[in-house]
Amino acid sequence: MKKQFGGKVTKKEIEKFQKVKNWDGEKFLNLEPTSMDFSFQALPKFLYKQFCEKEGREPKQKIPVQDFDKEAFLAPSEKAKFIWYGHSALLIRMNDKTILIDPMLGPDASPIAPFSTKRFSEGTLDLIDQFPEIDLLLMTHDHYDHLDLKSMKRLKPKVKQFFVGMGVGRHLDKWGFDQDLITEFDWWKSEYFHDLQIIYTPTRHFSGRGLSDRAKSMWGGWVLKSEHENLWFSGDGGYGSHFAEIGEKLGPFDFAWMECGQYNENWSLIHMFPNESVQAAIDANARKIMPVHWAGFSLAQHHWTEPVEKFIETAERKSISYLSPRLGELVHLDEDKSTDFWWREL
Repeated sequence: MKKQFGGKVTKKEIEKFQKVKNWDGEKFLNLEPTSMDFSFQALPKFLYKQFCEKEGREPKQKIPVQDFDKEAFLAPSEKAKFIWYGHSALLIRMNDKTILIDPMLGPDASPIAPFSTKRFSEGTLDLIDQFPEIDLLLMTHDHYDHLDLKSMKRLKPKVKQFFVGMGVGRHLDKWGFDQDLITEFDWWKSEYFHDLQIIYTPTRHFSGRGLSDRAKSMWGGWVLKSEHENLWFSGDGGYGSHFAEIGEKLGPFDFAWMECGQYNENWSLIHMFPNESVQAAIDANARKIMPVHWAGFSLAQHHWTEPVEKFIETAERKSISYLSPRLGELVHLDEDKSTDFWWREL
């Protein structure tokens, strides 16, 4: 279990953090004040609901995942294509490069907790063995529902290069990954990966895998920009003015994957409600959007389909195009695909 925590913060890392604008000498800060205080009086009621009131929070049957078709995924394409595996795990093919974002494909999002948080789908870890070589792996932040030890062990022989938030590299180092393959990013940092421009964007969130490393690595989202396409993965975080800034600096976006799920009034500043997810995409000037961070785990007290239903309701009201494919489905961004509301079948 000790290995699950990842790497410890070192003095050398702290010296590196001192050069980062949103490091205050002890921790990384959000762009605007973000309280994560939790009332002690509210805790018993919250814990009871979290662990005892589970009706509707998980699907009644396991969510099926479509088989991976390697040939179709690697086939030449003018525009990007992607496969979503629930929660925030996303496999992208863009400019003949394979990119994997937040590949938490393991069975449990709470590996160090006394109670497990089981995945809504089965066999996802085995998918990694079927994947082609991963040209670039992007990590938004180091929380357990995004950075998973079991998944990383399977991925180790496949990944050619890593782009990660500042401080996240120490976990990969602890787990035996070659540090020469890892590039760490501050917000707004831009690097070219072959003919793709990759930019790390701010979010309003936090980080940490243990008691002593809270906010001691960075959290963010990713922009993937080619000569003909501009895509954005929002990353975890609450609503804020940074979305308009992202749109102004880096938009408009042809497609955006928006965090939408695992929200609660007790942590409303660090996770968006569905109406905020849609508004954030509008602020950032995204033309077509998709909710992620749902259909994987029950980490909050809402019904498991509430995020997507409310996201779609808001998107339709605000006249913005949306998509929510099945898990494992190959989506071509040059095709006009509509949502088939698959979750209502379960």
